[in-house]
Amino acid sequence: QVQLVESGGGLVQAGGSLRLSCAASGQTFSTYVMGWFRQAPGTVREFVAAISGRGGNINYADSVKGRFTISRDNAKNTVYLQMSSLRPEDTAVYYCAADSAQYFIRAYSSLAERYDYWGQGTHVTVSS
Repeated sequence: QVQLVESGGGLVQAGGSLRLSCAASGQTFSTYVMGWFRQAPGTVREFVAAISGRGGNINYADSVKGRFTISRDNAKNTVYLQMSSLRPEDTAVYYCAADSAQYFIRAYSSLAERYDYWGQGTHVTVSS
């Protein structure tokens, strides 16, 4: 069982930056593919970014490429999402997720149903 706790959300002006963190419990964190998803009011949950267990493989949604950076620190059992050049359309609840499959396939990494564990979410609001 893995527990995930997100932090770092808040209110920021357009063009600003935020860094989200997701702290994971458990001793096998480095074997999990970790992902970030987001859900705006009235919309479905959408993929943002994913990173393989050791960080060598990364996948981004087209909407965030060049603006967001996913990274992880396995010594701290934490995955990060650095968000820059934020836009009002980035406003959403951001969720951290863990996939216990222990292998990274780019096409699968964007599928919410692949992930076994989810955090409670952290709110990000970008004002115009």
